[in-house]
Amino acid sequence: MSEAIKIKSLTKSFGSIHAVRNVSFNVSHGEVLGFLGPNGAGKSTTMKMITGFLEPTSGTVEVNGHDVLENPLSVKRSIGYLPEGAPAYGEMTVKNFLNFIADIRQLNGAIRKKRLDEVIETINIGTVIDQSIETLSKGFKRRVGLAQAILHDPNTLILDEPTDGLDPNQKHEVRNLIKKMSKEKAIIISTHILEEVDAVCTRAIIISSGELLFDGTPEQLIAKSEKNDIDHAFRNITISNPTKS
Repeated sequence: MSEAIKIKSLTKSFGSIHAVRNVSFNVSHGEVLGFLGPNGAGKSTTMKMITGFLEPTSGTVEVNGHDVLENPLSVKRSIGYLPEGAPAYGEMTVKNFLNFIADIRQLNGAIRKKRLDEVIETINIGTVIDQSIETLSKGFKRRVGLAQAILHDPNTLILDEPTDGLDPNQKHEVRNLIKKMSKEKAIIISTHILEEVDAVCTRAIIISSGELLFDGTPEQLIAKSEKNDIDHAFRNITISNPTKS
């Protein structure tokens, strides 16, 4: 498997606040990395640096061979990003918003139509395609956010809490989609729920107070939780009764 993301000594400070401290890890194509940690651990900040939305204080990020500071446009072209809260233009209909994203991603002609049709069907948003985004439920807004992230069929996905706000059936659908896409893509999923990692991920890392505490398989992480071989940071993660879905 080729490496899609290379992170070395990544650090981000906001004045006296150290949000991310000297974090290093790699992610390969064909790998789904579960990025766990309690709220405020530094997960979203790390993702924003990977995608080029925040500039690191120090350290390096490479995505598909491109340095995020030296070649940010190439990085953004190869990434699909679902940010925290999935911001969108509320007054737009779902159809208009996805066409707007297609314009930004420079999708044209038959490829554009094919991708729009595929994504609308895959994410199952056809029933709300003509509704304005501001009228949608939280779950459907999350689906629209996921749709824009995969519209250009990127080989690297950064998904911040992708199942947040979804009901159990919707979570199951999204997890199956992630597993299907993972055969060819490198995917990072931010979450604070161990069940999410157990369901779809091939690897897990734990971050707390901006520091990397664990890097291993979901099975190793679950074994630690079952043995109570975890520190206080692990205890802030939802670890009870993980089940496949």
